[in-house]
Amino acid sequence: MKPGTQLTERQAKWSATVQANFEARTGRPLAAWVEILKTCPETAHRARAAWLKSEHGLGQNHAAQILDAVRAEGSPGWDEPAALRAALWKDAGSLVILEAVEAVAAGVEGVMSGQRKGYTAFSRAVQFAAIRPLKGGRALLGLKLEPEASARLSPAVRKESWSERLSAVVELDDAAAVEGEIARLFAAAAERG
Repeated sequence: MKPGTQLTERQAKWSATVQANFEARTGRPLAAWVEILKTCPETAHRARAAWLKSEHGLGQNHAAQILDAVRAEGSPGWDEPAALRAALWKDAGSLVILEAVEAVAAGVEGVMSGQRKGYTAFSRAVQFAAIRPLKGGRALLGLKLEPEASARLSPAVRKESWSERLSAVVELDDAAAVEGEIARLFAAAAERG
């Protein structure tokens, strides 16, 4: 795993394309969308994104760019992965689980980690795994696998903010839960990704 790497080459190219074509795809420059967002009756991040989608027909990626442009002063942005990580992984129990999964990722060739606001992503050419903290010092790991691949896995029933390709999840109660079976499943998801 390449420490500090946020995007694969493919993801970086895609992100640059989304940014370069923002105005052409949305019909307005970013500054105009920031003004439109000021009329939004919602205050929560996800609710504002849903409003941009339902009221203005924007996709997830364009809504995310607008919301990032108006994020609260002092809150970390996409270009501050260490601050995003610290803000998300505040619970010591959840952080230890993340570190155990990162140790597994370090043993799989070509894996890169990227920090997002709501989860930590793992990619090769594309994202194949993600993990987010749960209350009580636990974590939820999503994998690009069929849930039938292991008795440890469950179908992803809740719509997560990570990729829809991650169709299997496993709740991890502590770092000891990140053992051989999880390492095997992580590597299998990397191969599928």
